[in-house]
Amino acid sequence: MKKGMKALAVLLCITALAAGCGRSGDSGTSTVKPSQTTDGAEKTEKEETEKNEGEPAEAKTEVTIGFSSEGDSFDPCTGFGYTGSPLYSSLVKVNGDDQLENDLATEYTVNDDALTWTFKIRDDVTFTNGDPLKASDVAFSFNTAKEKATYMDLTMMESCLATDDTTVEFKLSKPCVTFIYTVAQMGIVPEHAYSDKFGLEVDQIIGSGPYKMVQWDKGQQFILEANESYYGEQPKIKRAVVLIQEEDARFVAAQAGEVDIALTSATLAATEIKGMHVEEVESVDNRGITLPTVPDEGKTTEDGYKIGNNITCDVKVRKALCYGIDREKIIEEALNGYAAPAYSECDGMLWWNKEDVIDTDIEYANKLLEESGWKDTDGDGIREKDGEKLSFNLMYFAGDSMRQAVAMSVANQAKENMGFDINVEGVSADDTVKRMFSEPMIMGWGSDSPMTSYMLYHSSNAGKTDFYNPEFYTSEKTDEYLDKAMNSLTIEDSYEWWQKAQWDGETGTSMRGEAPWAFYVNMTHLYYVKDGLDIGNQRIHAHGQAWPLIANLAEWTWE
Repeated sequence: MKKGMKALAVLLCITALAAGCGRSGDSGTSTVKPSQTTDGAEKTEKEETEKNEGEPAEAKTEVTIGFSSEGDSFDPCTGFGYTGSPLYSSLVKVNGDDQLENDLATEYTVNDDALTWTFKIRDDVTFTNGDPLKASDVAFSFNTAKEKATYMDLTMMESCLATDDTTVEFKLSKPCVTFIYTVAQMGIVPEHAYSDKFGLEVDQIIGSGPYKMVQWDKGQQFILEANESYYGEQPKIKRAVVLIQEEDARFVAAQAGEVDIALTSATLAATEIKGMHVEEVESVDNRGITLPTVPDEGKTTEDGYKIGNNITCDVKVRKALCYGIDREKIIEEALNGYAAPAYSECDGMLWWNKEDVIDTDIEYANKLLEESGWKDTDGDGIREKDGEKLSFNLMYFAGDSMRQAVAMSVANQAKENMGFDINVEGVSADDTVKRMFSEPMIMGWGSDSPMTSYMLYHSSNAGKTDFYNPEFYTSEKTDEYLDKAMNSLTIEDSYEWWQKAQWDGETGTSMRGEAPWAFYVNMTHLYYVKDGLDIGNQRIHAHGQAWPLIANLAEWTWE
């Protein structure tokens, strides 16, 4: 499945199973519960069923979802919902056809200098606490997100001001061609109900989307119910119980019929479950290895974490790991065929450089290692140089079987094909942050905005704890191209510069160039879905398969 080429989802519409009749018991003896006729005579459930036979049953209105994680906060101002959320509204949104469309906005304009963006918004929207949503709430949301500076990059936004109740005006410090995608990621919060506890407790989760939060048992489950005051069409699914489960637990719950839909992985999806089918959703969600580009010189980050790796700082070693691994072999042996080869963070998107594609070339990979002085002099199958083995740890998030499978395939091929000794290790999120600036790791990114490319490779983001550029990759030439892309007046004008940042014929961020990443696979997002549940027109998913799935929960139906 190729990124950027939207596949038409074939959704199975299967008649839902009829619900069984309820019974009550007394001393172990089953009895038939009577119901009253209009004249007071009693009739049995059996008689009732016979009478109603042939009449259509009411469609189900609830769904139970096996989820991976709810996160620490439901506050959009700290980054929640950037891939879409049924709890909050945004000015614009990306629909199931991957096109931008108005949500709260009724229209917007951009001045000729691309520095002033003006949005007109609806006047019929209320938050779930009953407060009307006004342009001042929009301005407050963006200004608060900028002040918190935790996830969303709003450094280009000089100001956001409500000029009246239905008009909000953004002033940018410089043209930012990706700003419309930033606008689409920002959920709107109520100014007068916002506090430091917002998003942390169920009564502090106040939005204007098609659903509202009614219960949150942290680390266990949260429950959504349809927002009766929603300005759009009322959802057919009135209640969603979202269970927080590990991958194996989700699988067991699906087998037991305890969930209607469950996130699953390529390592499990080949197993058939009666009454369920596997939905495949296209994504811009890649997997590869981050490769620290600087040597270990005893330096540390501001938080005291070690910087640099004396193996991967060698660009020829990095490129060998790009050329010497067969991506199709990873897909078949580790992912059961549920993926496609990856060559960059943005394969198939309009800003992608097609020259990023490389062929597996094990001979070339070994030549690069030989040129760099890495040789197997003792005949043990592992190369060495100056008394040091061609060896490093390759981390993955503990509990993620898919990443583990990819890591193991890469490690095995690297040893067999090129003489690497790679130790695959599952690590916690906390340990990842401490070690990712000095050790390679299986990571993944992907979005429908070229802003991801900027965050991954611009030198201003090198070495931050946001996972974008732990490799400490910096390049004046790359910065030049990325800045030109961001300063373009239209998104179309920017494509040339994004592409040159990847590869300009001599250098770039791609695996042909400086290779701070070795990209291997583009994931297919997989879900066990109960027959009869229609999950709507899913947009191409960004990185992460949980929240992108339920972003369009309001479109789901039972057939």
